Amino acid sequence: MTRSPHKLIPAEFSPVPSLDNTCEVVAVQDFAADLDAVALLVAAGTDLTAVVGLGAGALAAAGFDAEPGSSLVVAQDGHPLVLVGIGKADELDADKLRDAAAAAARATAKKGGRIGIEVPELALDARTVGQVLAEGARLARYRYAVLKAEPKEVPLTLLQLKVAGADAAEVTAGIEMAAVTVRAAAIARDLANTPPGHLTATDLAEVAAELGAEFGFEVEAYDRAQLIEMGCGGILGVNAGSAEEPRLVVLTYTPDGDPSGHLGLVGKGIMYDSGGISLKPSDPMHLLMKMDMGGAAAVLAAFTALRDLGTTAAVSGWLCCTDNMPSGSAYKLGDVLIARNGKTVEIKNTDAEGRIAMMDGLSLAVEAGVDAIVDIATLTGAALMALGKSRAAVLGNDQAMVDRVRDAAEATDEPVWQLPLERKYRKQLDSDVADISNLGGPHAGATTAALFLDEFVAGTPWAHIDIAGTMSTDADDSWRSAGATGYGARLLATLASAFTA
Repeated sequence: MTRSPHKLIPAEFSPVPSLDNTCEVVAVQDFAADLDAVALLVAAGTDLTAVVGLGAGALAAAGFDAEPGSSLVVAQDGHPLVLVGIGKADELDADKLRDAAAAAARATAKKGGRIGIEVPELALDARTVGQVLAEGARLARYRYAVLKAEPKEVPLTLLQLKVAGADAAEVTAGIEMAAVTVRAAAIARDLANTPPGHLTATDLAEVAAELGAEFGFEVEAYDRAQLIEMGCGGILGVNAGSAEEPRLVVLTYTPDGDPSGHLGLVGKGIMYDSGGISLKPSDPMHLLMKMDMGGAAAVLAAFTALRDLGTTAAVSGWLCCTDNMPSGSAYKLGDVLIARNGKTVEIKNTDAEGRIAMMDGLSLAVEAGVDAIVDIATLTGAALMALGKSRAAVLGNDQAMVDRVRDAAEATDEPVWQLPLERKYRKQLDSDVADISNLGGPHAGATTAALFLDEFVAGTPWAHIDIAGTMSTDADDSWRSAGATGYGARLLATLASAFTA
């Protein structure tokens, strides 16, 4: 990978996610003798006297009540045994089991990288059990440590799953599915966690090319000169203050046989958001602005899963990539930009830049004749304020598409909440000098941002996912490791793999 000569970055560093540090996951009847630790998932009311020599009273006195998230390390000959509570067995669903596997992986983190998880007989089907156990444990043990000279984290290298009463072949099928989804989430996390000086728009285009060659999709990247010829005034406007070139990265996945439909995915790729002339304050929250390309990372990561998931639809992606910097050449309040589709946009705030860059990607998706569009973006603080960090906002012009997003969100435990695309608020975006302005009023910011994007989908069935809150977590939270969560990668891959026109 080539590097700009002014960057003070070690030559050996590459922002391409490392795919070599994989974890072997296997279904077993008996655990290997050399495991570093074994976690036993325990349902409420389970008698463990024969297993650990302690009755319910002794375990309760030690602080273990089998409630979800509770854990207790029990000394044994050989490997340590970690008890992990799962609550009432008849209330256990896939999401709770994924959480339990994450708790088991965290509870054994200091024991080593070779662990086993033992699961009692459950009502869930064996394939689902295998998938969510592998997802929960592997995602919980994820750490971004590529820039540390001496990482302290112990990577997970072997995960053995012992599932009572389950068909081993079905558990293995679930494990194989998890290998694809975990890889996608880890790629999205790696990209979003990478510091902005290490991952520019140009770099991301090169990363996409390498991933496309490995995972079976085509990649074409457009530079500044080409974007000028294409009339992509949104990306170019946001990029005007930057010393770094922008890139529009177009991804194309073509299935074998006749496609079941054509889905367009558009990702916001603001590699770093300073706010531009509308400069952000210098506070710890804005360390996270390196993750303002989390939407583009999720789309790119989802594409790495399409072939292995057997996706039958054609899928196209548009990653709208640039940083947003202040300088003498930066775009200004009062400027009017011209989008790819010819619509003129008055700039009322340069920190509402994501929608400006994305308007060109949405316009190109319409030109490509896709059957539906889903965009994903770290778009508004309003979504974060309304829904917090555990649930993304989803809005759209087509309830069927919104419902597809909601179904994929539920299947992956990447939760969303639908907000209304209240069209009476559209007048807040009116401009005296252009077709539309890029900022609404003081209220309903997530909705007015979506209404702006709606201007560029030309009636194509469309759903918009605002991940401003869910892009990161301050501390470990179930399978979400501290830092970038990779939110959206598994959701979009699941959505695309089932898409039909």
